[in-house]
Amino acid sequence: MTDTGLTLRERKKLRTRHALVDEALRLFTEKGFAAATLDELVDAVEISQRTFFRMFASKEDVALAPEKELWAAYLAHVGQHPPGPSPLPGHVAALHAALDAMADGWETRFLASRALCDRTPVLVAHSLRHCADVTDRVVAVSLPPGRSELELRLLLELFLTAWRWALARWSESGTPDRAALKARTRESFATLPDIAPLLGTV
Repeated sequence: MTDTGLTLRERKKLRTRHALVDEALRLFTEKGFAAATLDELVDAVEISQRTFFRMFASKEDVALAPEKELWAAYLAHVGQHPPGPSPLPGHVAALHAALDAMADGWETRFLASRALCDRTPVLVAHSLRHCADVTDRVVAVSLPPGRSELELRLLLELFLTAWRWALARWSESGTPDRAALKARTRESFATLPDIAPLLGTV
């Protein structure tokens, strides 16, 4: 999230949070996620473990903070602007709004987090669990009238598959360019309407 409209205390807390994430990603990348300790992390940022646990639930939580920040913003947008009877455009718009809402430097942290996650099985599992939780919450707040939960879940799986494809292509470049990530998502999401003819009749 950006610091627009925040109080001085809230801006200080946000700066501390970003410093924690930056240092965590540096430490986990250099030493390995399992080898790096929480004591090392909080000492490097000069905070207490108590302060750390006011912001994050675990090492996994801080390592995946950029991803979780994005999906929290997406969920907030969906809650405020529920997609209509044909919900795909609304979910695409919510994701792009979330990308726009991320703070300066978010894309650099996100790229580092994804690279770390890709080589750390425990983070992959944590990320998948978080994705399932987000999906459950999206279904709870945005099920269109006249549509079944199964229909929405199937649509969200297609939506997430398109996002993962875009993210993988973007990550390959190794360049933390947010505009390029948005371009990749537009390219990927544009293919979704073409899938309907492939379904045929079951």
